Amino acid sequence: MLHVNTYSTTKSHALVIGGSIAGMLAAQVLSKHFEQVTIVERDNLPEQPGQRPGVPQAQHGHILLQRGQQILEQLFPGLKTELIAAGAYSVNITADLLWYLNAWTPRFPSDITTINCSRNLLEWAIRRRVANNNRVAFLQGAQVIGLLSNSSHSRVTGVRVYLRNQGKTDFTADLVVDASGRNSHSIQWLEALGYATPQKTTINSFLGYASRWYQIPENFPDDWQVAGVWGKPPNMSRGGWLFKIEKNNWLVTLFSVNRDYPPTDEAGFLEFARSLRAPIIYEAIKNAQPISPVYSYRRTENCWHHYEKLSRFPEGLIVLGDAVCALNPVSGQGMSVSALSVLILDDCLVKQFSCHPHRNLIGLSKRFQRRLSQAIALPWAIATGEDLRWSTTEGGRPNFMTRLFQQYVDQVLLHGIESPHVYKVFLEVMHLLKPPSTLLHPSIGIPVLLQFIKRFTHRSDWQVARLVAISETKRT
Repeated sequence: MLHVNTYSTTKSHALVIGGSIAGMLAAQVLSKHFEQVTIVERDNLPEQPGQRPGVPQAQHGHILLQRGQQILEQLFPGLKTELIAAGAYSVNITADLLWYLNAWTPRFPSDITTINCSRNLLEWAIRRRVANNNRVAFLQGAQVIGLLSNSSHSRVTGVRVYLRNQGKTDFTADLVVDASGRNSHSIQWLEALGYATPQKTTINSFLGYASRWYQIPENFPDDWQVAGVWGKPPNMSRGGWLFKIEKNNWLVTLFSVNRDYPPTDEAGFLEFARSLRAPIIYEAIKNAQPISPVYSYRRTENCWHHYEKLSRFPEGLIVLGDAVCALNPVSGQGMSVSALSVLILDDCLVKQFSCHPHRNLIGLSKRFQRRLSQAIALPWAIATGEDLRWSTTEGGRPNFMTRLFQQYVDQVLLHGIESPHVYKVFLEVMHLLKPPSTLLHPSIGIPVLLQFIKRFTHRSDWQVARLVAISETKRT
């Protein structure tokens, strides 16, 4: 049962804006450092797995990267076992995933695993754990409408909340954490306190996706848990994922860039699936029983608010999750990046209180925002690097080094089709387990280079002549 504890002004208090996954993970971490933590959530939260207005993308496919899963298990020991008991599936990424890139990727068992389930089930399981934390309280049906501060506006001291049927109420807090997502109002609230507007970087490929749930047909002959078909720049932008989730269901998400949005009618949705580069998703669902309408979502731009660059930032305020950096959801990094963010928050608080035993929070906010920006850099590069492959993407163009690395990654993937070792290392980078520099290690780079030379030198005479002609045409 979700609860609201009696609020006390004498105990150390942290307040979290937003009961999202990022907000709940932040609250769990904050409960280690503060005597009470309040999560202020606009929605009324369901007691069972279910849709709520504040998560319009919940009915679509979600990917929990292994690094994200590791952090969830660290914060909530045994969560994976609970999810599986509730119907989720444990997925061995290299053995249980059918993925069509330029060809089908190899399949073999490895130690890269994650969980397949709906966003609603995952959020509910986390919420149950947080609700059982006696230091954390949920304040539902409440919307934060502003920040409270001291007279000089140098420190945030709490929030003003609008409670349904009760009106406005002020809550004081030692630390306020904004985890309210893409709809965050922190920028406007800071402007009202006299602070500058942070720089914003937006990279938009105008990707849209549509999803539908299906009942898995009886005796369906599958030996996989996830099937994916990827597009191929510069011309074939359509792709899709099929996830096996709880209650013996499939969750199918189709997507494309440049406003080539998947249709939301049944015939159009199926035709879009049929148009993908490999037929596996279409063949699976063409005779399957749909159990939901087709859901559409198009707010997918990568957007980074650079709070870390502000010369002035108030004490007592932290901004994290999508409120700072929202990534294209198709990259599958959002939940895992939020999990990484709260680990940074935990570490910053540990160091803060070890240096300031009287619980002085001076310097914490700016230090956290700087460290968060460093952690965001890798997932941002991965997400935007893919979006910048398309000429129709707005907000930036790939520089020489980005194009060079894109071409190198393409060669890694080509070699990965034939080399399980190379493919596994690529997945470890994608799952935020290893840095991209791992792909440059000689054990990867040398075989990839030799494979490239081999492919090039085995071209027929007419292919070589054609390449020369194209090169001369571009030069003139």
